[in-house]
Amino acid sequence: MASDSSNLIPTAPEAEVSPWRRELTGTLFGLRRGNTAIAAGRAAAGRGVWRALMRNPSALAGLVLLAIFTALALSAGHLFPGDPLDMVAAPFEWPGVDPLYRLGTDSLGRDVAAGIAHGTRVSLLIGAASAGIGLVIGTLVGATGGFFGGVIDDVLVRVTELFQTVPSFLLVIVIVAIGQPSVTIIALAIGIASWPTVARIVRAEFRTLRQSDFVLAARSQGFSNARIIFGEILPNALPPVIVTASVMVASAILIESSLSFLGMGDPNVASWGGMIGAGRDSLRTAWYLTAVPGAAIVLAVLALNLLGDGLNDALNPRLRERV
Repeated sequence: MASDSSNLIPTAPEAEVSPWRRELTGTLFGLRRGNTAIAAGRAAAGRGVWRALMRNPSALAGLVLLAIFTALALSAGHLFPGDPLDMVAAPFEWPGVDPLYRLGTDSLGRDVAAGIAHGTRVSLLIGAASAGIGLVIGTLVGATGGFFGGVIDDVLVRVTELFQTVPSFLLVIVIVAIGQPSVTIIALAIGIASWPTVARIVRAEFRTLRQSDFVLAARSQGFSNARIIFGEILPNALPPVIVTASVMVASAILIESSLSFLGMGDPNVASWGGMIGAGRDSLRTAWYLTAVPGAAIVLAVLALNLLGDGLNDALNPRLRERV
C-alpha cells in the first residue's frame, strides 16, 4: 500500500495545476520527473506549446531576428577580427563607397559594421546577464515571501517597494557611477534594478499555489521546504516568469544603450549606444552613424518583444485558440 500511495502522490499536480502551467512544466521537466505515462503526457503537451509557438508569425519573426543577432554576436570575432575601436580608414566614408567597409566609417575612421557586430555581443551579453541576475534575486525574494508569508513576507514586500520607489534608470546610474563602468558592473546594476517586478510575479504565484493539493501531498511525504519551493511550486510558477524574462532582456538592452549614449558605458568595448552618442555631433552630415546602430537597437528590442508575446500566446491556452 505504501508503494501504491507514493505512485499516486506525484499525479496530484496534474489534476490541480492549470494547463498553462502544466504545459511549460512538461516542456522543461517532463522527461525528468514522474512515471513514464506522466512524462509522455507532459512531453506531448510540450510539443503542443512549441507547435503553437511556431504557428505564430510574430513569434517566428522574433525567433528569426533573435537568431540572426545571436549568430552575429557569436561570429563577430571571425567576421571582424581585431579591435572594433581601431581607426582603419578615412573618416566619414559613406556606406557602400568602400567594399571593405560596407556600412562606412565614423568620425575617427572606425568601421561601423565592426562596431555593430561587436556591439551586438555586448548588448546581448548585458541583456542576458542582467536578466539572469534579476530573475535569480526576484525569484528568491518572491518565493520566500509567498511561501512563508507572515512577518517574512511583510519585510520582503517593504524591501521590494523600497526598490520600486527609485526609478530603475536612476538606480542604475548611481550604481555605475559608484563602481567602475564596465560590462560586469552595468549588468549587475541593471539586474539589481530589475528584480522587483519578478519578485511580485513570483510572490503572487506562490501565494496561489502554496495551499494546493500537490503541496499538501508533498508535505505529507516529509519533503523539505526547499524541495517544495524549488521542486514542486516553482516549476508551476514559471510561465509568467519566462514571458517577463524576454521583456527584461529588451529593457536591459535599452538601458545599456542609454548609459553608453550618456558616456557611462564601458569605454573599452563597442556598443550601440556609444555609437549613437559618438555620431550625434555629425547628425546633419552623416546621419547613418546614428541610424545604423539605432536600427539595430530597434530590431533587437522588437525581436524580444515579439518572442515574449508569442510565448504568452503559446503558454496560455485561451490565447492559443486565437492563433
